[in-house]
Amino acid sequence: MTVALVNRQILLGITGGIAAYKAAELLRRLQDCGADVRVVMTPAATEFIAPLTLQALSGHPVHTALLDPEAESGMGHIELARWADLLLVAPASADFMARLVQGQGNDLLSTVCLATNAPIVLAPAMNQAMWKNAATQANVDILRQRGVALWGPADGVQACGDTGPGRMLEVDDLLPKIAAQFDTGVLAGKRVLITAGPTREALDPVRYISNHSSGKMGFALARACADAGAITTLIAGPVDLASPPRVKRMDVISAQDMFDAVMASVGDADIVIAAAAVADYRPVSVSSGKIKKAGIETMTLELVKNPDIVASVASLANAPFTVGFAAETESVEQYARDKMQRKQLDMIVANDVSRADIGFGSDDNAAVVFWPSGSEAYQKMSKAQLSTKLVEKIAALIFREKN
Repeated sequence: MTVALVNRQILLGITGGIAAYKAAELLRRLQDCGADVRVVMTPAATEFIAPLTLQALSGHPVHTALLDPEAESGMGHIELARWADLLLVAPASADFMARLVQGQGNDLLSTVCLATNAPIVLAPAMNQAMWKNAATQANVDILRQRGVALWGPADGVQACGDTGPGRMLEVDDLLPKIAAQFDTGVLAGKRVLITAGPTREALDPVRYISNHSSGKMGFALARACADAGAITTLIAGPVDLASPPRVKRMDVISAQDMFDAVMASVGDADIVIAAAAVADYRPVSVSSGKIKKAGIETMTLELVKNPDIVASVASLANAPFTVGFAAETESVEQYARDKMQRKQLDMIVANDVSRADIGFGSDDNAAVVFWPSGSEAYQKMSKAQLSTKLVEKIAALIFREKN
């Protein structure tokens, strides 16, 4: 199993061509590597391989129609575009490449290509003369200039009997290339410490104060750091999430537990990303037995402030590059900038948790990143995609500081 593909969301596009038969094997092998794969087919592709075959292999409905009422009420083209960590079109026909260059959206697959923020990769497959044609080569140049990756084609005997470039790469050649898309190396050798999830502050043996953090953003960041080559440690509050591959995980409950774990580990860290939603206060005293409500109409809790984890890290004599998070419901930029300055952070990630479509519990997020000399906004995308962009930004800022 290729670890880099575990839990990755791969959108597999299939266009019309005899090489479409290879898509079934590619789909199966991607799933064997732990990827979650959804399939989008052009109308021409369905003439070469049945959607039912791919549905049976993937365990998900195959998407074929742009204006499908059932798809639009479930995973429509915008949802598919946001869902994907990578959009791979294999095979990619000469016709599809030409339409992609023109920015056409006259079928579901081309529309998803226009709408996605995920990297787009094409595995071309066509007759050798079509590949060599000047129009096709001009389209290839334009696509590459726009950041679309093209893998192949390979040389060899073709279905029509011709010999030359035009064969779709074999599955064994495609798999390592796909895995490499999630292994950026931008933090190779760096030691990263990440906090994630909520904390729980006990009132008695059965009750506690907490918040709505799911930990998904912190866990996505841990995966992205590991993919970038970092030696990654994740300190997680109480969440129901599987550990990302290649990540050392430490589980804690309270803010004090998290503070102690961070301060014990921070000495080795080059980067600290404080994504956890740590409780600001805890009860002054914790009842040894369950608090009874009999005869008590109101209750007053006396709270004491918890240690400020991210500020404590940033104030160290040899502080690592420190990234904080600001989950706000109003005046997001003002509060985020103030928090960054007060706590002497190198970078802060701010998002508006009052939005129902992002933030706590959601698989998507949108954020504005601030650092002392600049800012950058990221529109709504999956937390996995956003994490990759945040890791790239952290790496860029660290590299700039050293130079």
